[in-house]
Amino acid sequence: MSGDLAGGGNPQSPAQSRAANLLSPLEPAYRSQIVIPQSISNAGSSAQFAWEEFFLGKLRNAYTRRAYLHAVRHFLSWAERRQIELPRITPGMVGQYFDELAISTPSKKLYLAAIRSFLDVLVQRHVIVLNPALSVRTERYSATEGKTPEITVEQSRQLLNAIPSESVVDFRDRALIATLIYTAARAGAVAKLRLKDLEFDGVQFSLKFNEKRGKARSIPVRADLQRVLQEYVVAGGLEAAGKESPVFRTASGRRGTLSRRAMNGVDICRMVKRRLKAAGLPGLISPHSFRSMAATDLLLHGVALEDVQFLLGHSDSRVTKLYDRRQKQITRNIVERISV
Repeated sequence: MSGDLAGGGNPQSPAQSRAANLLSPLEPAYRSQIVIPQSISNAGSSAQFAWEEFFLGKLRNAYTRRAYLHAVRHFLSWAERRQIELPRITPGMVGQYFDELAISTPSKKLYLAAIRSFLDVLVQRHVIVLNPALSVRTERYSATEGKTPEITVEQSRQLLNAIPSESVVDFRDRALIATLIYTAARAGAVAKLRLKDLEFDGVQFSLKFNEKRGKARSIPVRADLQRVLQEYVVAGGLEAAGKESPVFRTASGRRGTLSRRAMNGVDICRMVKRRLKAAGLPGLISPHSFRSMAATDLLLHGVALEDVQFLLGHSDSRVTKLYDRRQKQITRNIVERISV
C-alpha cells in the first residue's frame, strides 16, 4: 500500500508529533490510528479532536474502524494531492472522487458511508459548515443473493469426516468447524468464545456468542456438537483452565500442543482452508460459507425465515435472504432442461 493511501506518507507536523507523544501509553494499533493526516492537522485543533473522537471514541467495532479509517484516509489523501483544504471540499469534488475510484459498487457505498460519517463529526465540531458528502450518491446496487461461496450439506459432512483423531489439533479443528456448521456463527464470534460461554442450564448446553454491534446470543448445542466439544476439551486438557480461557487456541509450533492464545478470524480461515485442501474440497469455500449452508438447509426444511434470521443474528430479514441459495438451485434445475 502506498504511503498516501495509508495516510503515513507525509512527515509529521509538530501537532502530529505532540498527539503521538500524548498517546504513547496506548497500544501500537491505537497509536497508528491517531496519526493525523496533513489536511486534518492544517485545519486546527478542533479537526484533530474530531479525528480522535471519531476513530477512537465512536467506532467500537475493530473491523468497522479499520475499514472506515482506510476509506477516510484514502479520500483525504486524494484531496491533499490536489491541495484542496477541508472547508473548500464541495459535493462536486466528492462526486469526482467517486468517479475516479476504481473499486466495486458495494465498496464505494462503504467508502461513502465512512466519509459521510466522519465529515458529520467535522460539522459538529465546527470545522466545516456543511457536509459535502451528504448529497452525493453512488451507483445503484441490488443483490438478491450473497457472494459467499457455497458449501453443500454433503461437502460439510465430507469435511468433518476427513479430519482424523490423532492429535489435539485434530480435535480442535473438528470442534471448531462443527461449531461453525451447527450454530451458523461468524468466525469472529467463534474466536471470542471463552470457556464460561459454554453454559449448562440443567437441561442442555448452549454457547453464548458476542456478535457484531454488541449483540449477545445464546445458541443451543445439539448432541453431536456437544460430543465433539467435550472430546476437544478433554484432549486439550481444558477442564482445569479458568473460565476466561479461550476455547479455541492456537497451536504451539510443530509440537502439536495448544498455546494459551486465542485463535482469531484469520487463524480460523487458514485452518478451514487447510482442512478443505486435505479433504479435496474447493478452496474458495470460507468459514462464512457455513452460514449460507445452514440458512439454505433450514429454509429447505420449512423453518420460518424469522427463525433463521434470529439464528444468524440479522436485524433485517432482507440480509437473511441473501444467504438463501434455494433460488440458485431452482435456476440450475431450469437450465439443465435446455435441449441443446
